Amino acid sequence: MGTIFIVGTPIGNLGDITLRALETLKKVDCVYAEDTRVAGKLLAHYGIKKSVERYDGHSHAKSIGQIAKGMERGEQIALVTDAGTPGISDPGAHLVNSLLKELPECKIVPIPGVSAVATLLSVCGINTDQFTFLGYPPHKKGRATFFKQCAEITVRPLVLYESPHRILKTLETLMSTFGAEHQIIVGRELTKIHEEIFRGTLREASLHFKKESRGEFTLIIA
Repeated sequence: MGTIFIVGTPIGNLGDITLRALETLKKVDCVYAEDTRVAGKLLAHYGIKKSVERYDGHSHAKSIGQIAKGMERGEQIALVTDAGTPGISDPGAHLVNSLLKELPECKIVPIPGVSAVATLLSVCGINTDQFTFLGYPPHKKGRATFFKQCAEITVRPLVLYESPHRILKTLETLMSTFGAEHQIIVGRELTKIHEEIFRGTLREASLHFKKESRGEFTLIIA
């Protein structure tokens, strides 16, 4: 029986990859990636030549069969996401769940790496002994229920992800939920060239990011 390695990769700065992750990517037989182009650039940067296959929410049914057969043949397989750790707000969690059901004797090995959640929490400057992570807010269906749930979390920081296309809408909804003067920390393009860490009120954040909303966002509602 083979092994699948769940490999954390950089969220922006390629220098953040771990030595263990590089060693793992060098030794596996195949890499499955959410975006083969992104994974290809990472591998090429470190001179690693491997077959890269697609695995995302749309290809799950096809990919799970290929991966399971490969593991039954004794292959070593790596799973990476576009950035960060697979399975955290990512379809990799579905793959692990399916493998545990289909091949309960298989070996699944985590190779720890960067996470935008931990990256921003480390510099937020508030008590993070406890926090609640809710990932991406729903686009449409379930959105009202999601933010109602957010409003009920009042004793610990709340961490969310958001895309550049919906950041302003989400900040407006958070103002309606918590009040315009509620404090927020926003990480934009973490570890990348245009990294920005904003601290202020929800009203100030909404005005600020109307000027620049490009990039991936991590939010901490204090």
